[in-house]
Amino acid sequence: MSIVTVHVACSSTTARSERRFDKGLLISELKGKLEMIIGASAGHMTLKLQDHNGADICEMADNDKMLGAYPVEDFMTIYVVDANPHSTASQFEDLSLVDKMEMPDEEYNKLSFTVRAYKERNKMGRFNPEIKAKMEETAAQKEVEGEEEAKSMSIGDRCEVTVGGVKRGEIMYIGKPEFQKGWWIGVKYDEPLGKNDGSVQGVRYFQCPPKYGAFVRPANVKVGDYPEEDLDFSSDDEM
Repeated sequence: MSIVTVHVACSSTTARSERRFDKGLLISELKGKLEMIIGASAGHMTLKLQDHNGADICEMADNDKMLGAYPVEDFMTIYVVDANPHSTASQFEDLSLVDKMEMPDEEYNKLSFTVRAYKERNKMGRFNPEIKAKMEETAAQKEVEGEEEAKSMSIGDRCEVTVGGVKRGEIMYIGKPEFQKGWWIGVKYDEPLGKNDGSVQGVRYFQCPPKYGAFVRPANVKVGDYPEEDLDFSSDDEM
């Protein structure tokens, strides 16, 4: 039998991995290997074969069949449905359950055996004067990035956005938001091609329907006579 490379995913954890299996493996043997990979109990597994877009193809329910008996191809996904109500697999991803040692910065800075102290002694990374100066220069440039272009625009201007494809809309916000340094333009698109409703990380900058709003750098915005494009669904072949 040949070897097939597949993605492995599970309903009880967000972890994914890429694995190679022999198509001659029985499904019961495959479940045993998957138990070691994802932590779910083989006895509570239901295996689904999914295509490259994540759509279900079939359920691999017969433990006595070989993997190759199913239409599995390279880079498809074997999705494990974990039906164990007492599954603990997801607990290993919850960092809130991990005991952590917390220490104020003032106390941490007094220690001489930390990574920070080592870097500071050896002037590495941000403790290197040249690198620190360059970081400060880059941060200063970010603060004024796009300012000239942004100040040439006005709220209400029609525009065309050239990042992620060409999209038209109306400028709703011009400024320096909290979520990133520098100048940004808030645009309400004519169609639901955006990423938000005018708010980012809980801060509202303008109002628009969900998926109509986006924030882009001024360099990617062209202001001009860009009327809304009419969608003509009429056809001579259909009335």
